[in-house]
Amino acid sequence: MEETIYTLQQLLNQVRGAIDSSFPVSVWVKGEIQGLSVNRSGHCYFNLIEKSLLTGALLAEVKAIIWSSRYRSLATRFEQESGRTIADGMNVLVRVTVQFSELYGLSLIIEDIDSAFTAGEAFLERQRTILRLEEEGMMELNSALELPPLPRRLAVISAGTAAGYGDFMEHINGNPYGFKFSCELFPAPMQGAEAPEGIIKALDAVAVRQQEFDAVLVLRGGGSATDLACFDNYDLALNIAQFPLPVLTAIGHERDVHVADMVAYEHLKTPTALADYFVDIFAQEDYAVTTLAGRLSLAVRNKAADQRSRLDRNVSRIRAAVSASISSQRQKVDMLSYRVGALNPASVLAKGFTLTLREGHRVNEAELLQAGDVIITVFTDGNVKSKVI
Repeated sequence: MEETIYTLQQLLNQVRGAIDSSFPVSVWVKGEIQGLSVNRSGHCYFNLIEKSLLTGALLAEVKAIIWSSRYRSLATRFEQESGRTIADGMNVLVRVTVQFSELYGLSLIIEDIDSAFTAGEAFLERQRTILRLEEEGMMELNSALELPPLPRRLAVISAGTAAGYGDFMEHINGNPYGFKFSCELFPAPMQGAEAPEGIIKALDAVAVRQQEFDAVLVLRGGGSATDLACFDNYDLALNIAQFPLPVLTAIGHERDVHVADMVAYEHLKTPTALADYFVDIFAQEDYAVTTLAGRLSLAVRNKAADQRSRLDRNVSRIRAAVSASISSQRQKVDMLSYRVGALNPASVLAKGFTLTLREGHRVNEAELLQAGDVIITVFTDGNVKSKVI
């Protein structure tokens, strides 16, 4: 048989015809967005890909287009319904028209996106991440670390221009107690597909200097569900869980709890709440020290008062004993004085007695005298010289 020879255009015409007959109407297709971009005309271009669930290997890839006439309204509705913006790495269910061009090849013209599917896929992916971290024993790893009693050297991972970072710095530096903290910023993107890798790089930079810090703070300060979806990333959560320093997060508003929060040492709702967390540690320590100082001062005062009271009692006892001793000794002195006074010759003479002296010596007995002795008789008012006959 003679073989048919096609021109390239003829061949591609037949391929286009086969595709048109196989897909005469739009169909729903599942895939992952990769390389999304919007040009100046407002047309949105990306590749729709499929990966192996087991190995992550690329299985299929095709160009996809959302024309500008449809992109703006479709993107707005998708964000309102799912709480997320169309972005790289997102799993989507799209309704497409299959189009083949001899010049541009195969492409999918997207007519609609199922927001419920994407929201459900995001939730399931988050649950799979949590389950995987639990199975690997990562959920409590960082929280088992010990935060220093007074953590003041803080490595802060955030976008330098972010309002949350500014709020944190203003709050912690302007604390009413005047406590001083050392905060060093490690800049990183805090939203979008590049955020997990950027935050991991910042963590690596802190790890090199880990001896210089007491804790690591990851600050974001709220945003849409799409903005914050990066904090459910498995690799980022794994790095936080295994980090050698306590990692504290303040990523979203009251309603937001992310996988990164779950594996962190502690998570606070807002950057200002995280600033208060550290200020309160110092305030509690200051209160404890002040209370202890007060107790010690009171104890010292009480002890001094007790010792003073004892001293006063001892002094009173000593004074009483001394007074009693002095009184007793005074009585003895008085008695001795009385006795000495009673024995004083002058006292004896005053009573009418006399004293007889011979040659300056007292004569107590008459038989000691002889005739012719000269004696002196001492009276109270004078002396009389006599001669014994």
